[in-house]
Amino acid sequence: MRLTCRHLPGASVITIDGEVDATTSRQLDTYLTLARRSLNDHLVIDASRMPFLDSTGLAVLLAAAALAHAHGAAVHLAGPQPRVARILEIAGATSVVRIYDHLEQALAAIERMTADGFPEPGHAPGVGGL
Repeated sequence: MRLTCRHLPGASVITIDGEVDATTSRQLDTYLTLARRSLNDHLVIDASRMPFLDSTGLAVLLAAAALAHAHGAAVHLAGPQPRVARILEIAGATSVVRIYDHLEQALAAIERMTADGFPEPGHAPGVGGL
């Protein structure tokens, strides 16, 4: 698994390239902790290159979402592949992690949230996906 980060105003964008499973989830957890500039920054995860996510990886995402929510932010997952999207749906994670078809949609949503306030988490209204 390869992880990269770029910082934008109010958000940290993490790209995950590879599978997130029991052997890599701890690496992801550590990276998410260290990559953020601030706990109140939104966390955008580009999952378009993540073909697999197991329960340990899901737990990392849910913990990151809980931490973000506690600080007035959210976790946004962009471009999940069908297999990953299905796991998120079955696990009920779409109620706490915002899901978008494309990275650009996630970034646009953060801009709107900044202007309009912080709406409830979940699948973004008007955005395709699951």
